[in-house]
Amino acid sequence: MSTNITFGNFKGGTGKTTNSVLISYHLARKGYKTLLVDLDPQANATSLLLKTAQSEHKETISFPKTLMTAISEGNLSQIVTPIINNLFLLPGFADFTSYPLFLEKKFPESQKDRIFFLKQLITPIEDQYDFIIFDVPPTLSTYTDSSMVASDYIVIVLQTQERSLVGAEAFIQYTQELYNTYTSNVNFDIVGLLPVLLKNTSPVDQTILEQSKEKFGSENLFENVVRNMERVKRYDLIGITNPDNHHTRDMHDLRLHALYSNITDELLERIDK
Repeated sequence: MSTNITFGNFKGGTGKTTNSVLISYHLARKGYKTLLVDLDPQANATSLLLKTAQSEHKETISFPKTLMTAISEGNLSQIVTPIINNLFLLPGFADFTSYPLFLEKKFPESQKDRIFFLKQLITPIEDQYDFIIFDVPPTLSTYTDSSMVASDYIVIVLQTQERSLVGAEAFIQYTQELYNTYTSNVNFDIVGLLPVLLKNTSPVDQTILEQSKEKFGSENLFENVVRNMERVKRYDLIGITNPDNHHTRDMHDLRLHALYSNITDELLERIDK
């Protein structure tokens, strides 16, 4: 049975997708069979991982069906796509914007059935993976609700700016409300808040970090902090560079992968606790 984790925040641009992808990548490198589920209709996680796969295997990936088609047929496994060893992708497509309408038509009288439908689809494939990671849009939406009720843990990505802090606080509050509404049907917990620095040496960033520790408790913030690294922007263009490839990596790649290896280790430790 897999451990399912949602990465979220109600503020966009916090690095949620980047962190969910890179942590998935490093879970796979540590030997955990990992599936990243792209529930954001913008499909940015899908784009990043497809570029990674194409760079790794030197071939273009095509899909026989879209995510909405697989959902309507009740079989997600038919579009699960291998990226690297141990890492798989359930890709997002533009037509996923129709998912809420699809659910309204399928379950016109039951909000609960709409929210738990994704969990029903995920359950048959859980035994195939050690981890299932959900990337969701930064909105209060069916996508986020569906992801959280299918999860065991939630990581809140907290960028060091005031709006992100407010978004994280709202996300925590909403998480509690959702848990209270479906107490007998869910069993998820917030595993921690992952700080992402907007600027590495800015006094504002340090102030937001201190405010976050006071507001949420220092023990609830990851000790490893994501620093602002230009290399991440390059990954958006060409995919993640394999740190084992001596021909394509450089010291910036090695630093970034060392950081995310540590973050992934801390995530595993927090789950064990």
